[in-house]
This record gives sequence, structure tokens and C-alpha cells, in this order.
Amino acid sequence: MAEPLKVLLVGASGVFGSRLAELAVKEPGIALTLAARNLAKLEALAARLPAKVGLARIDRDHVKSVDLVGYDLVIDAAGPFQHSHTRLIDAAIGARVDYLDLADGREFIARFPRFDAQAREAGVALVTGASSIPALSHAVLDWLTAGWRAIDDLRVGIYPGNRAPRGRSVVEAILSYVGKPVHVFREGAWQEVPGWGGLHREDIPRIGKRWASVCDTPEQDLLVARYKPRRSAEFFAGLELGLLHIGLWLCALPVRWGWLKTLQPFALPMLKLAELVRLVGSDRGAMTVRARGEGPAGESVENTWILRADANRGPYVPVLAALAMIRHRREGTGPGKGAHVCSGFLALEDFLPDMEALGMEHWFESAPQGFDLAQEARQSSAA
Repeated sequence: MAEPLKVLLVGASGVFGSRLAELAVKEPGIALTLAARNLAKLEALAARLPAKVGLARIDRDHVKSVDLVGYDLVIDAAGPFQHSHTRLIDAAIGARVDYLDLADGREFIARFPRFDAQAREAGVALVTGASSIPALSHAVLDWLTAGWRAIDDLRVGIYPGNRAPRGRSVVEAILSYVGKPVHVFREGAWQEVPGWGGLHREDIPRIGKRWASVCDTPEQDLLVARYKPRRSAEFFAGLELGLLHIGLWLCALPVRWGWLKTLQPFALPMLKLAELVRLVGSDRGAMTVRARGEGPAGESVENTWILRADANRGPYVPVLAALAMIRHRREGTGPGKGAHVCSGFLALEDFLPDMEALGMEHWFESAPQGFDLAQEARQSSAA
């Protein structure tokens, strides 16, 4: 029998790491080891899992190559990746171990290609951004815009339910850009807008209205680079409760006015405040992907894909791409040696079985009547 793929999951006790562990431990041919700074939290997580896992106390901030020797793949699910160091990447290259992360930091991903030469020399594959964006969003857009002559506008949004669990790293990631200038592609040119600005309401079919604001993510850069939209490429996110969403917009004003450098030092008290109203609102999260452009015959077209995740299943969405990449690595169909952004490696059908198993709903709002996404994806995969 073939040796199992030895996977080390760093940040396993966090909001996203623990969910990836729940899914990955069920995969055949995977030997999973959970890693974090707090061994007690790892032991508690391991006790809830349906299969045996290894445990390792590893501090992402002080990791060394020797800590990774013997593994085939190391996954960074810790974060935050905004202004993050690269010690885990350096250690993976030194140990000649493949690397994967769930990064959402704009600068972190933009600078990732600088590791390409080192990765090729070490004979390893490094992949960043294996998460909701850009891995899932680009898989959806490849489907939505197949055969189009041109793309005019792209719009991606993520809207968690208020009852969804929150981690400090997620709050720190948001606060890292709130009130600061963010570069967005609008009206055919790059413009500068304040982070968490552009306050508005999004009307999401079968879900309702949600608050939305501009976020600083790598998605803006990657959408423009991959799809070449003629007018716009924007990413929004929103908190369900107006108290929290508009409150954060107001808190951003001192940063916009130059009175504060950043809101990141307030991450812990803001997290505690959000926890006080956690039971208000719903457990329903959503993700939307919209595209406008010219169809195959030059006609104006607009397609929309919507994901609905009830019962607090939303935090599983960011880990589905990493789970799919683990499977590809196990089967030997992963990316080649070098440093890569996780865009174009996964198709929509890579996500469908897990979405179905988790009870998530997804649909094309502009699709013809009777269109079956799962059936079409299976037919496309078979072809």
C-alpha cells in the first residue's frame, strides 16, 4: 500500500483550522498532525475528531525547518496574513516540504511570487490563497464567464451571519485596513477609497439585505490580472448587524482623518463587544459572485452565483479549497514546483461534493429555468 500523505496543519485550533481538521481527518490516505502554540486546545480538538491525529506544539512565529522534517505538506491556517512574516514558508523550503495557506493578505499574496526560484531549487510546491478568495471565487467566475467575448464588471461579496464564530486573527485582519486607503478598480481605472468605506446595502436573493463595505484583499488585484475587466472589479464584505457594521464604519473615521494609525490594537475589545451581541441576528452566511459582459454572440450578459450557508456552516467555506488541494496533492495532481497563487487550479466541481455534504445551498440567479448546477458540473467533469 502507498504511504499516506503526511500533512501538518498549523493553526489547527483556530476558527478555520479546526474546521479544516474536521474535514481532512475523514480523508483516506491522509496522516494528519495538528499544530498550534497551545497544546491543551489541540488535545481538546483531537478528542472531538472521529479519527486519531498527531499533535505538535509549533509556534508559527518561531518555527524552524527542523520542525517540519518528515512531513509532505504543511498548511498555514493561522493568520492573520496582513503584514505577516514568512517564517513558515522559509521553514518549508528549508525542509523541502510542500506548503499551502489560506492567506487573504493583499501584500502577502502580491509578494508571494518572490519565492518561486527558491521553491523550484528546493523541488517543492508553494501555494497561497487556498480559500474563498481567490480559489473558490475564481472557480465560480471561470464557470460564469465561459465562452464570453469580454468581461465588463466583476463583483464578489462575503456576508457572514452574526452568530458565526469569530477569531481574533479574523478581527485583526479586518482592522488592519479599516480607514486606510484601498486601491480598487472602478470605471476602467485604479482608484483609492477608504477601507470599510462605500457603505451600502446589498439585496441578496433568498437571503435578504446585508450591509456591505469595501475591503482590502488580494481579490481586487487578482480579478483584474486574470479576467481583464473593462470597467470594474470589486470585493465587498458585510456584517449582518447594523450596530456592528455601521459602528465599525464610524470607528474608521479617526483613521481616515489621520488621528489614529490603525485600529488593530483594539482587536480584543472589539471582539468582546461583538460576542455580547452574538445571539442577535442569524446563523446564515452568504457569498455572491456577479459578472457582466459580452456573451458569445456579443450580447449583453449578466450571471450571478449565490452560496447560502445556514446553521453556522459559513466558516467551513474558506477551508474547502484547502481540502480540495490536499486531495490533489494526495493524488499527485497538484501544481508543479514553484510558488503559485491558488487561482485556476480548482474547478467548481471540486467544491460541490463538500458543499452538498455540509448542507449548503448554491445556485445561479440568472440561469435558465430548470438548470441543475450539480448535474452540469458532473457532465463537464466527465467530458
